[in-house]
Amino acid sequence: MIVLLLVLVAVVTAVALGRGTGTYPRHPRTATGPPGASAPRGPGAPFRVVAAVAGGAAALLYVWGALCVGSAVMEAEDGGAGSSPMRPCRTGVAPEVSGRVVDYSVSYLPLRFRCETGDGDGYASADVPGYVNPGAAVLALTAVASAVAAGCATELRARAERRPVTGHSNGPGDPV
Repeated sequence: MIVLLLVLVAVVTAVALGRGTGTYPRHPRTATGPPGASAPRGPGAPFRVVAAVAGGAAALLYVWGALCVGSAVMEAEDGGAGSSPMRPCRTGVAPEVSGRVVDYSVSYLPLRFRCETGDGDGYASADVPGYVNPGAAVLALTAVASAVAAGCATELRARAERRPVTGHSNGPGDPV
């Protein structure tokens, strides 16, 4: 499964980096500019790139965690020899604790596979890596913050362009 995650990350990285490595023309023609002139980049463009990459990484990490949860559910539902206690509930705990497991519960927000014991207590299975939930949350918040910053940068540029020119600059040499 780790190989699958690495392949997915490699593909997303290649697509994200490929946009600036010759896949698209470096100097597209603009309708108003001379041939070979590059189009002006918007003020929020770097923030939009960060938002897109962070959002994609958050989605990939969440999908990875959902695959781990789904795999744990499939193992738990698999009957037959060696199915008691449930396989996902055996890892990371003492055998006497896993022997008391009677059921499990699944949560998709946050991603969790919880093994429940007969006395009403329970513990989280080690089948879902501990970095998935905090990593996805940090990446998602980064994507949202970057998207907001891109919007603010674009709005500030638009307001600056609409601001009337008054002729009073109060620069060096101007009367106060």
